[in-house]
Amino acid sequence: MFLAEFFTQTNQQILITPEQASHFAKGVAGDFNPLHDPSNKRFCVPGDLLFSLVLAKYGLSQKMSFNFAGMVGKDVALNFPVTDAPCFDVTDDNGKVYLGVERDGDVCHDEAVIEAMARNYVEFSGHNFPHILVPLMAEHNVMLNPERPLVIYDSMEFNLSHVNFSEPPKLELAESRLEVSGKRGVAYLIFDVKSAGELVGTGSKKMMLSGLREFDQAAIDAFCVQYLASRDNYSV
Repeated sequence: MFLAEFFTQTNQQILITPEQASHFAKGVAGDFNPLHDPSNKRFCVPGDLLFSLVLAKYGLSQKMSFNFAGMVGKDVALNFPVTDAPCFDVTDDNGKVYLGVERDGDVCHDEAVIEAMARNYVEFSGHNFPHILVPLMAEHNVMLNPERPLVIYDSMEFNLSHVNFSEPPKLELAESRLEVSGKRGVAYLIFDVKSAGELVGTGSKKMMLSGLREFDQAAIDAFCVQYLASRDNYSV
């Protein structure tokens, strides 16, 4: 499993350290959201790592939806149930739900296909800033607070026509949009799933933006330069 270095497991319980979470976010997803930095007081495990773990443990179903109900902080042990049910939750020992999963249709357990789907999705998902979100914010004359940027992964879903791929699935952005209400925003990324050049499915990712303010080109440019420098200077 390509995810083995990003968690430790005891029975059905999984623990992800801040260092493992940050390594996955930066090294696999190319996601430099400050929330995934081990030193951040609001540190949380990237949702894309939880998504990838679900695929690895339960397989790739034709239709799946993921609802991120809570942020996984430091030292939170997660319970991944042993189940064939169409709906299940990932929880902690207190019963708090962090991720709700729904699935339907045929299931693929081919490790190569699952790894390709996971890697391609998290790379697509992790690169939404600045290339996608900044133009959307400029269009609506809003921006994140550079001192405390807050983008929360809310949910994602996809629907595939089949799971018998002749070539590993790839993702392409089909549409993006931002809905703004005061200091809050909701961003949607709509994507196509293709295999061997053929459209085999569609999906969407939903993110919540908080602390929005009036767009300032100089401020957002400076923030983007810093963000991209962190990415370019990162080494595994």
